[in-house]
Amino acid sequence: MEEAAARFVRVTLRYFDGCPHWRILYDRLRQVLREEGLIDVEPVLEQVETPEDAERLRFVGSPTILIEGRDPFGGPEESFGLSCRVYQTPDGWRARRRRISYERRCAKPDPSRNELSPENPAALGE
Repeated sequence: MEEAAARFVRVTLRYFDGCPHWRILYDRLRQVLREEGLIDVEPVLEQVETPEDAERLRFVGSPTILIEGRDPFGGPEESFGLSCRVYQTPDGWRARRRRISYERRCAKPDPSRNELSPENPAALGE
């Protein structure tokens, strides 16, 4: 029953058109969802078009993954806009590449919350 419930989770990928990395993350995210058996989950693409939209949506940068509307990598960001997303890793800050194993951890259901969530949001690696 838990497995069936997790299949209906909403995964959103927010991006802006000038971001060179959102397509790569979209492909990786789809691959990981399928590998994890979540074949019914298709990431929803949500384009952020204006600085005003970015402020209203509290968009911290592109690409951003949302699981049930929640940013699993989110923090106390105060700056929103049409910019590239930078992620903190154990080795420092990284803007582009992330290991597919990390996206896989994001795609594993968390039975205690009945949602998808990462095991360790800071462990992005390279």
